[in-house]
Amino acid sequence: MARAWLHLNKRAPILACAKESEHTVELPEKVGKSRVLVVGGTGRVGGSTAVALSKLCPDLRIVVAGRNWEKGAAAVAKLGKNSKFAEVDIDDMESLEKALHDVDLVVHTAGPFQQADRCTVLEAAIQTKTAYIDICDDTRYAWRAKSYMSKALAANIPAITTGGIYPGVSNVMAAELVRAARNESKGEPQRLRFSYYTAGTGGAGPTILATSFLLLGEEVVAYSKGEKIKLKPYSGMLNIDFGKGIGKRDVYLLDLPEVTSAHEVLGVPTVSARFGTSPFFWNWGMEVMTNLLPVEFLRDRSKVQNLVQLFDPVVRAVDGIAGERVSMRVDLECSDGRNTLALFSHRRLSVSVGFATAAFVLAILEGSTQPGVWFPEEPEGIAIEAREALLRRAVQGTISFVMNKPPWMVETDPKELGLGIYL
Repeated sequence: MARAWLHLNKRAPILACAKESEHTVELPEKVGKSRVLVVGGTGRVGGSTAVALSKLCPDLRIVVAGRNWEKGAAAVAKLGKNSKFAEVDIDDMESLEKALHDVDLVVHTAGPFQQADRCTVLEAAIQTKTAYIDICDDTRYAWRAKSYMSKALAANIPAITTGGIYPGVSNVMAAELVRAARNESKGEPQRLRFSYYTAGTGGAGPTILATSFLLLGEEVVAYSKGEKIKLKPYSGMLNIDFGKGIGKRDVYLLDLPEVTSAHEVLGVPTVSARFGTSPFFWNWGMEVMTNLLPVEFLRDRSKVQNLVQLFDPVVRAVDGIAGERVSMRVDLECSDGRNTLALFSHRRLSVSVGFATAAFVLAILEGSTQPGVWFPEEPEGIAIEAREALLRRAVQGTISFVMNKPPWMVETDPKELGLGIYL
């Protein structure tokens, strides 16, 4: 069985885990001796996470978990001597628990999470008393994971759900905007809007494509003045200015878990999330699929996987032209007229998602996360003790990273009203 989770002493010796690279971070000495299992480690997101972890902390022992030995061997060869491969089937509890033996933390990156019936990796983590993080991007899965709170507390393990780039880093950005507003503003946070953009599939491959198609089968949950409302997926288009390196992009409503968690945890009455991609015809295609394909089809994982296989060659070809830039913008409006935003833009989603997820992994390994199952935006000292440190690790290589600034300081063509006042 894995060892019971033990919080690290905050005054433990500090280790610069990556002295020889541009990714230097300071971590408690015990972090470098930890062992992390990356479930889905042979995939694009899991592989990117393993690579980011190896760069941020080369001494960390990484176990790449997947079903394919050939892909596993290739991943281990890329990571180096402190890594190994473990054959794991996430639908087989015996296989999972065996892989979790003597592991300090498990990262669940094996999506898509939509339409999954159980949280098998979290269940195995609780059973083996292993710390846990997932990159879930599905509302139902995230709240199902949250329902394991009492079991995680009994096992004395910390667990974070929705801990990737978006949701994940975007939730932390939102939490920091709300915290600053309540500290600095005379008004109360009223509206929170998440806007996301990726070029093509962001280089993340079939899993992202499957996730996008499955989300088209889910009603969008949003909140308006405290009331829960349901909307049609890929509707409500807005043209959002993502600033330097990205520009203005059309984004559309999707059912994303950070909407409900931010509303519940941060207490903001109006919350929504939108996503858009490029080239522009992909957005048109998503709208057409939403309108023409039956909901039952879009909720059937096997049918969606067949659709992904059909589209995959075309998507890969277009991705080669479109690139994989990614941007997320979080806007907060307050009752006193204060409007602020947070912005994160990167040239490569496949790289940035790895560093974002790795930042959460290191935060848990440092020992600041309390036992229980948490969303990333929950109060500092419970989910994430030092949000600034997490963001500093997550934003490496970004084109642009801005926190708590008025929109005119970021947008490409702010409107000047005169006397130095911008809209």
